[in-house]
Amino acid sequence: MIRSMMSLVAIASAVPVAAQQVATDGGAVVGATADGIASFKGIPFAAPPIGAGRWSAPAPVVPWSAPRDATAYGPDCMQNPLPGIKAGDRPMSEDCLTLNIWTPKPAKGAKLPVMVWIHGGGFVGGSGTLPESDGAALARRDVVIVSFNYRLGRFGFFAHPALGKDGNWGLMDQIAALKWVQRNIASFGGDPAKVTIFGESAGGESVSRLMASPAAKGLFARAIVASGGGRDDWPTLAEAQAKGQVFGEHAGAADAAALRALPADKVLGSIALMSKEEDRYSGPITDGTIVPAGADAIFAEGKQARIPYIIGSNDDELGFIPAPFRAMVNGPVEKGLGAAAAAKVKAAYSSEDEANRRLGGDAIFAEPALAFGLSQARAGAPTFMYRFGYVAEGQRKPDVGAVHASDVMFQFGNLAHDATAADRAAARLIGDYWTNFAKTGDPNGSGLPAWSRLDPAAPQLLAIGIDATAMAPASTAALTAIAAARDEK
Repeated sequence: MIRSMMSLVAIASAVPVAAQQVATDGGAVVGATADGIASFKGIPFAAPPIGAGRWSAPAPVVPWSAPRDATAYGPDCMQNPLPGIKAGDRPMSEDCLTLNIWTPKPAKGAKLPVMVWIHGGGFVGGSGTLPESDGAALARRDVVIVSFNYRLGRFGFFAHPALGKDGNWGLMDQIAALKWVQRNIASFGGDPAKVTIFGESAGGESVSRLMASPAAKGLFARAIVASGGGRDDWPTLAEAQAKGQVFGEHAGAADAAALRALPADKVLGSIALMSKEEDRYSGPITDGTIVPAGADAIFAEGKQARIPYIIGSNDDELGFIPAPFRAMVNGPVEKGLGAAAAAKVKAAYSSEDEANRRLGGDAIFAEPALAFGLSQARAGAPTFMYRFGYVAEGQRKPDVGAVHASDVMFQFGNLAHDATAADRAAARLIGDYWTNFAKTGDPNGSGLPAWSRLDPAAPQLLAIGIDATAMAPASTAALTAIAAARDEK
């Protein structure tokens, strides 16, 4: 999924005041402590995927003997600067499989809940080092925060007959990071039995993919999906291999050795070439193993991880697109639904203006969230659904709600320096819900508006706006109409 264009949060860098050393199975790492939170950055969780490691499953790290400095982020993974997808401020490299940890109690025995963040960026961009997802503020709520990088674009999602029956290298990286957490997080004060994975956009979709993947079984106990969509028709392995073969022919690389010897910039490609078939969007592949089938189908069959689950979306996901261009998104959505069904869906909105404003975002993000949430609830797992509508007071515009990814800074509590009291209250609300959930599997807590479990017979969501109250948003009827239209196909 795309990442919205928005101003990134300005984060004040805390001054490290003390070194902190922790042992991992790869060797000791030395981080820094500031304001009561110890941070460890740029820790390798797998060997560099370079040379023969390119388009290979992540391999174990080569252990180091001397304590390793862990006070700076590692490089970001290779990516093109695409509109609306923000990279970090680190150099890019194929050697990018590192993770970052923030913890208030970096010692064995603390057994704090662990929250592992999976960044968004459409599977072609993004980073675990962005300012709005810095974990220090969230860690102050007595949780351990982890973020990481995973291979992107053609480096992370690429299949070719010469490479065997694999192709989901980026998802393999995510699984490798979660396995590293299971082995090592206790040394940083975390409880490996209380791991919550959470992510936004492509990161949210990754959460659902991991819940549906046998390869990730047992690596986490709870899950939060923010604006993850998930009704995408990903290519089969054969389709992805055919696309990869076209790329190989154009690049003059017919076998695995030649493919792995290609310069990184040639693999990365150019935005100017994105119109070519082999250069178009790269994402997860239905390979039969890591991704055995569509995640929505697996959820519908009840074969996913039946764990406590929060899922939701923002109330104006595509609000960053100027109104005159909404038809570019709504048109294909209406065509996909069919003329008669699209008319029924649009009639379910309160007005034609609301339909034109919300249809695309609801079809891409909100309706899939409802479908996944209902499947999880029907499987008997505690499921909580929300719709986020808060907009920072300094960013409010007429007829524009909470756009895609605008919730991330509230999830982490990383607000701008000029944030208002209302902005900070919204961030506290989300932080309370998210960390309560990580601690107990239930977001509810003292002083918070009650958040009821999703009931498939009478589904309601928590509408998170200027004030949070349990209610069914006005567009619930439209989401149901979209679902009905899709089910009829």
